[in-house]
Amino acid sequence: MDNQLQRLTGLIELPWLDLIPTWLQALFIAGLSLILAWIIERFVVAATARMVRSTKTNIDDQLVESLRRPLFLSIFFVGLVTATQLLALPDTLTRITLASLGTIATIVWLGFLIRLASLALGIVSKLRGSYEFVQPSTLPLFDNTAKIILFLGAIYFIFLAWGIDVSALVASAGIVGLALSFAARDALSNIFGGMSILADRPYLVGDYINLDSGERGQVTHIGLRSTRMLTRDDVEISVPNSVMGNAKIINESGGPYEKFRIRMKVSVAYGSDVDQVEAVLIESAEQHPEVCEKPEPRVRFRAFGSSSIDFELLAWVEQPVHKGRLEHELNCGIYKAFTREKIEIPFPQQDVHIKAERGE
Repeated sequence: MDNQLQRLTGLIELPWLDLIPTWLQALFIAGLSLILAWIIERFVVAATARMVRSTKTNIDDQLVESLRRPLFLSIFFVGLVTATQLLALPDTLTRITLASLGTIATIVWLGFLIRLASLALGIVSKLRGSYEFVQPSTLPLFDNTAKIILFLGAIYFIFLAWGIDVSALVASAGIVGLALSFAARDALSNIFGGMSILADRPYLVGDYINLDSGERGQVTHIGLRSTRMLTRDDVEISVPNSVMGNAKIINESGGPYEKFRIRMKVSVAYGSDVDQVEAVLIESAEQHPEVCEKPEPRVRFRAFGSSSIDFELLAWVEQPVHKGRLEHELNCGIYKAFTREKIEIPFPQQDVHIKAERGE
């Protein structure tokens, strides 16, 4: 680092400065760097800020405004470093001065990078596509993670500025991190499971899903540790993401649209008019105001049962949440229509024949 500072000092030195005392040279260079920093802030940065005001977004305005102070201090500090080298102060004082300037510059640029990371994450959280794993609900986690990484990097550069050997600290941090990873193995598996869910998006907040364990409900929250869903009984279930990542999930809200098809199994007695049964079933579905017109309701003759003819009414509803209520209402309507049209609904029955012996 000292070699780089000396090289920088050699670039800034002017031949005619050798004619004046050293302390005046240092004062001149410090003042010149201050004036140069003021000119750049006053004209260059200000002109850039005026140019970006014409854009549709204000993100570039915030970025230019955040860059104003770090740029000013960096140019001024270059002059101070050069002036410090020219003064030829005692080694200890020179080292403390340069380390202090490096520390201040690191802290200033740390604030700028934190601001830049927050702006970038805010933009990514509003995108739709490959970056939807950064959502408003997970934005604080990514923001805090970025701040921690930048803070650790700033500490590293501050230690370098003060000449502190960080190799031992890095080795210790690696051992501590390994121990923590074993201790928090379940938590880490849930976090990575949550990241994979947010990236792969097998379901979204608001979707109705069925788990292979039998639970069905609406997803209310997708976090990095767990997924919460609200059942039709208004009971909230929290499932670890490590389980959700390996489970078979049926997303009733998935597909090209959110419409959901309900299947109504209906049996009629042998001898019934199949055309009449089909017409009554379709009419019952079409008369319900919440059954979708497109796709149209349809009826399928499924099987010849042991004591009945089995049909299935297929109808579409707007959202899976209406499944239970509409099945109830359609069942009531179908039963009333069959009663009105005198279509018999069979029930299991068994005939017993008693054979009498001869002579009795």
